[in-house]
Amino acid sequence: MAQRNYYEVLGVPRDATEEEIRKAYRALARKFHPDVNPNNPQAEARFKEISEANTVLSDKNKRAQYDRFGAAGPNQPSGSPFPGGQPGAAGSPFGGFQGGDFSDIFESIFGGTDPRGRSSQGQDVEQKVEITLEEAFSGSERRFQFHAPSGQARSITVKIPPGIEAGGRIRIQAEGAPGFNGGRRGDLIVVVHIASHPRYERNGNDLSAKVAVDLFEMILGGEVKVPIMGGKSLTLKIPALSQNGTTHRIPNQGMPLRSNATQRGDLYLSLDVVLPTTMSETEHELYTKLAHNAAKK
Repeated sequence: MAQRNYYEVLGVPRDATEEEIRKAYRALARKFHPDVNPNNPQAEARFKEISEANTVLSDKNKRAQYDRFGAAGPNQPSGSPFPGGQPGAAGSPFGGFQGGDFSDIFESIFGGTDPRGRSSQGQDVEQKVEITLEEAFSGSERRFQFHAPSGQARSITVKIPPGIEAGGRIRIQAEGAPGFNGGRRGDLIVVVHIASHPRYERNGNDLSAKVAVDLFEMILGGEVKVPIMGGKSLTLKIPALSQNGTTHRIPNQGMPLRSNATQRGDLYLSLDVVLPTTMSETEHELYTKLAHNAAKK
């Protein structure tokens, strides 16, 4: 029987990178490993085929030889890719998979101890979750539902601490994939994404926002009420003749620190002048006089 193309075996293109080959191999090996599929000759045969393809394509020299000569190697007759017609047999130009004990490969894929021994720890499982900036400020909870190997549904509640940053990870022990042969479950790792906010931008533990101020307050000075995180507000004093874009730093009004929620970053408020969109005849006369007086200076 003709030997299958190694690239087709792993489901990758001929120009696949080493990382793409590694990922494809690990995904397939997890699926077809004989210790995950006990008493399944088809899975074992598929696993040997996958392992043999990986042995060749993950080695630069072997891969180059394979790309040039095919599975037969430079000295094998066409139609006989392996001596004796057996993939991975002794004397194959690529060595191949020798079969027998799968424990070393199982351990490299799944972690833990020898699966033919006592136990092996299950894999960690990542779960992405999106929260709002307000939830990152005050803390939140998310409920996750899973199906156990028995098919029974179960759920857990994960607490998201105040001050969590974008990309922050929360590890919940023993809530990941089941272990092998009674081994410890892996961990559940919740990876946090924070949705963009219509008002605030976050930089570490600091927050920044624009404050709309009308032209007269910018010129004459005044006060502006500004809503801040936590459902509160503060009064920002605007000095007379303030310039557009002037930034005011408000200490300890940013995001709480994840390590210590009693401490917070700073809030930076940038003045954004709002120009009038309509003008009465009287206002036009006044602005004209002001512009005329300013030109004389």
